[in-house]
Amino acid sequence: MAAVTKQSGVPVSIQRSTITPKKSGKSGLGVQLGTAGVAACVADLFTFPLDTTKVRLQIQGEGGQNNKSSGVLRTLFNIGRYEGPKALYSGIVPGLQRQMAFSAIRIGGYETVRELYQDLSGAKTGFQMLGIRIAAGITTGTLAILCAQPTDVVKVRMQAAGGKGQYKGVFDAYASIAREEGFKSGLYRGTGPNIARNCIINVGETVVYDAVKDHLITNNILKDGIQCHLASAVIAGITATCVASPVDVVKTRYMNSPQGVYRGAAHCAITTARREGMMAFYKGFNASCVRLVSWNIALWLSYEQLKLAVRQYQAS
Repeated sequence: MAAVTKQSGVPVSIQRSTITPKKSGKSGLGVQLGTAGVAACVADLFTFPLDTTKVRLQIQGEGGQNNKSSGVLRTLFNIGRYEGPKALYSGIVPGLQRQMAFSAIRIGGYETVRELYQDLSGAKTGFQMLGIRIAAGITTGTLAILCAQPTDVVKVRMQAAGGKGQYKGVFDAYASIAREEGFKSGLYRGTGPNIARNCIINVGETVVYDAVKDHLITNNILKDGIQCHLASAVIAGITATCVASPVDVVKTRYMNSPQGVYRGAAHCAITTARREGMMAFYKGFNASCVRLVSWNIALWLSYEQLKLAVRQYQAS
């Protein structure tokens, strides 16, 4: 308390008030990235056998051999029967490394980038807001691949190799690919189609999930809870599979091919279409759809619950 004397000589008391800064309900960028990465790893642990099955189906018929496609369950069963259950998790270590780098950026950084673009453009609703969401999804998807591309190459190679003993382990796979094929032509092989694929998937997953969830809550169809998150995740997974399957097949084949087989991603796509027809771009579609829908459910439910736990911890 301080006393101030007016010209009349009468002291006047002024009460000093203490201003307490308000706690922000939003977590910092580092927490968002970490939360998204952990949620993606949880999703990968549950769905990785389906991802391995998808890769095997996508490379069937490559080079004009073994063109008869097997179903999802048969391929899954055959991998476990002839190569052992461990083969279904071949590449899980680089897969988790990939999620901690890739999904952390594309999902954890999405909200921050979206809000930045929204502030810069002044967009609020409608098609303007949809454009902002798509731009944010493309931005974070591109940045994520530039950081995580080597882990994706190693994951695909180890999944395709299975129990053949081609690599002694994760670090041997990184070293072998870099030594035999080089950094650019090996570990960063297929960066172009991978950026295209993951920008499409990020729009199909993250943007669609964000838009559907916002629509369900805004129109009082569902409350912001597990049912809303589940419905949004299913729609996002189906959408991502439909729009990304062709470029996903090209990415997988190009990454898995020996050096010199394809001149580039476009040559890989043209060769595949000429030898096997347009339906080759949808090989592994069922496995991919089951995997992406399951993955999105596990991802978004885990992510939303982790975000809720972090907010409650920060509020306490």
